[in-house]
Amino acid sequence: MGSDSENEKSVKERKKLMAVAPIAKPLAGRKLCKRTLKLVRRVYIGRRLCIIAGNISPIDVITHVPILLEEADIPYIYVPSKEDLAVAGVTKRPTCCVLVTTKPTKGDVPQEVQEKLQSDYNQVIAEAKELTASLF
Repeated sequence: MGSDSENEKSVKERKKLMAVAPIAKPLAGRKLCKRTLKLVRRVYIGRRLCIIAGNISPIDVITHVPILLEEADIPYIYVPSKEDLAVAGVTKRPTCCVLVTTKPTKGDVPQEVQEKLQSDYNQVIAEAKELTASLF
């Protein structure tokens, strides 16, 4: 019974990856994608990281975004699914991109929470830069 659910997950993952646009590079691997989407769920707010969905259609919707991000010196990474990105961002509609920051716009965040968010942010940024460096 466990193998059926694993097979179903594997099929879903393959379907997601087949729908990814050819320009979706650097594409986060399974672990980095999971960590990145978890970070989106926990943070909305200082330093910035843009997460772009790789399965946007038509592709012209997102082709200009990486150029703007590079000009603004904002790191970015693609994830395979706009639906997963929407769920991580707590929205009901598929989302093409999310800008993640580490500082709150309103109110204060407890120090321990801020440190954990900063740690997660730094880890995702390091892996995203490593993926980007391997492309060029």
